[in-house]
Amino acid sequence: MGSLEVEKTAIGWAARDPSGVLSPYTYTLRNTGPEDVQVKVLYCGLCHSDLHQVKNDLGMSNYPMVPGHEVVGEVVEIGPEVTKFKVGDTVGVGLLVGSCNKCRPCKAEIEQYCGKKIWNYNDVYTDGKPTQGGFANFIVVEQKFVVKIPEGMAPEQAAPLLCAGVTVYSPLNHFGFNQSGLRGGILGLGGVGHMGVKIAKAMGHHVTVISSSNKKRQEALDHLGADDYLVSSDTEKMQEAADSLDYIIDTVPVNHPLEPYLSLLKVDGKLILMGVINTPLQFVSPMVMLGRKSITGSFIGSMKEIEEVLQFCKEKGVTSQIEMVKMDYINIAMERLEKNDVRYRFIVDVAGSKLDQ
Repeated sequence: MGSLEVEKTAIGWAARDPSGVLSPYTYTLRNTGPEDVQVKVLYCGLCHSDLHQVKNDLGMSNYPMVPGHEVVGEVVEIGPEVTKFKVGDTVGVGLLVGSCNKCRPCKAEIEQYCGKKIWNYNDVYTDGKPTQGGFANFIVVEQKFVVKIPEGMAPEQAAPLLCAGVTVYSPLNHFGFNQSGLRGGILGLGGVGHMGVKIAKAMGHHVTVISSSNKKRQEALDHLGADDYLVSSDTEKMQEAADSLDYIIDTVPVNHPLEPYLSLLKVDGKLILMGVINTPLQFVSPMVMLGRKSITGSFIGSMKEIEEVLQFCKEKGVTSQIEMVKMDYINIAMERLEKNDVRYRFIVDVAGSKLDQ
């Protein structure tokens, strides 16, 4: 861990209160410690959870807050004990920047489930300093929580994989849904959902997009490569699709009924929750009992899985649909994200925004 005596000045865009409005903010970060990597931020994705955090939707926000946790950048300095990286490497940093290294999840290399994990912003390092995210000119991170971006992968394309991509990859991998020939459903076609379609298709699955309206039908089928499209309010089509899916990845970040989607699952099918929802969800028990179905959840992915999904997407040619913006557009991007007006991931060109000028 770096020294508190020698600090670095960083420039980012921060929220000051639950309005969520971001504006320029100058702050200090620790010096590069023995196992630390200093990263000049090139690009950073904008995720729906950033919106939750800056607006204090979960009641846990601390201000000033510099969000951004899909960070891709260039290594500009390394500590003397860093072995994984060298100056000039293109690297990624996701949602986590620390864990206890002692608990059962840490020892099992699933540190995202560590009870003492440290978020890359809106949290506190072990040295007492607040963490700040990737909407800034640089960050300092322990090497364990940094990954190498594969040679030949565009850095702006890598950014969404550090959260949205691995969030989908991890449960497919963990629950054994990484084999070909399966039938999967993607509920909600936002940043995570569109990566779900692409990754599941690359794994050889028959993919059905489930949405509340027909608005995204053509995009889902013609542009993202989905095999089928269901409108959840179309009772007849939903009934026809009953008992047809091995799994459903539920990315909807607002309260919604579960029973219509449970009916789509085969025996032993899984409904995998991924949307951050702060109100209770409901279902009647026969919906799961009469098909031995499971309602489960999954949270981002491990550092190992981030490395795996980067390699997988490079090998399979999986790319994200992104809209590039500069930092001075970030508040409009936040408003558009809240209205689901993005196809499908905003990427902030941080280096091109010249924050230090």
